Amino acid sequence: MMRFLVYLVIAIALAYFATTVPLGKHTLVGHVRAIWHTEEVQELKRGVKDKAGPAVDRLERGVRAGYRAATDKEAANGVAADGAGSQAHGSAAEASP
Repeated sequence: MMRFLVYLVIAIALAYFATTVPLGKHTLVGHVRAIWHTEEVQELKRGVKDKAGPAVDRLERGVRAGYRAATDKEAANGVAADGAGSQAHGSAAEASP
């Protein structure tokens, strides 16, 4: 518990100093924000999005399929106490694209 409190105080102090203490013209947060908005970083973000996009799409489809399979098994095994619970799962799965 004591270790948690020490880490919490350190995190709060870091957040406070990162947002209030100027380092030149900007605070630490201001510098990170300025770097994040440079053309080079924007180009990097576009490149990562282009390369990782198909993998993210496959992962998202897999997660949705796994969720549907798990909720279908629960409904088939009678995990839901009443018909309304299994009905709500089915309509939510059908409503998502």
